[in-house]
Amino acid sequence: MSATSTASATSRVSAAARSGTVDAGEIARFSAIAAQWWDPRGKFKPLHKYNPVRIGYIRDAVCARFGRDPTAPQPLAGLRFVDIGCGGGLLAEPLARLGAEVVGIDAAERNVNVAAQHAAESGVTVDYRHTTAEDLALSGERFDVVLALEVVEHVADVPLFLRSLCTLMKPGGDPGSMLFLATINRTPKSFALAIVGAEYVLRWLPRGTHDWRKFLKPSELAAGLRPHGVTVRDITGVVYNPLRDEFSLSRRDLDTNYMLWAGAAV
Repeated sequence: MSATSTASATSRVSAAARSGTVDAGEIARFSAIAAQWWDPRGKFKPLHKYNPVRIGYIRDAVCARFGRDPTAPQPLAGLRFVDIGCGGGLLAEPLARLGAEVVGIDAAERNVNVAAQHAAESGVTVDYRHTTAEDLALSGERFDVVLALEVVEHVADVPLFLRSLCTLMKPGGDPGSMLFLATINRTPKSFALAIVGAEYVLRWLPRGTHDWRKFLKPSELAAGLRPHGVTVRDITGVVYNPLRDEFSLSRRDLDTNYMLWAGAAV
């Protein structure tokens, strides 16, 4: 990416409010449906279908980097995770069951309350907090694995958000900490599938859940991480098969949903 295109991307993604990463409209939208987080047939049905793919990708990548056996009962034991924008805990709880020490944060207090209640009822230990990525970064806490899945397209200030995520990574070390991101590409195909298809045709999501203009291309995320000494190490697309009614990873199709992990530059 040229210096001109990088500057243009940075300018575009930081056009929103610069006082913090929280978008009040987004918080209100998700707070209104917070009670449905754990209903597999409710508003978060797509995430329930997507969740096994997310967890498998994270588990396998972390185990490969830290020399763990992914088939072990608790392969993530001894590693400290933070789940940024944890919602109702759909990702945090399974990772805790895999042995990770998990801190889950969300800017919507109702989400945190729902997540904490479900964890207590399920007998799973997760440290849930009502805070933001930038405030947690300022606290000085650092983590082996930083997660921000399906969040970056909803924040008000993307550069600040990415800087905060990188700050939360433990510095140095071998093999070094990891940052996972999952979001939606800004392409004509994603407009057709993630906006028109998911919100208007299939009605998987409430209308207005996503703003196509806030979707980020992989190159834009990579450019946003690079100034903080963090580089993308792996990227994969996630595709939906309507005949099987399931999601799966696809190395060839990054046009709509995609996931990546990044680490300190070498």
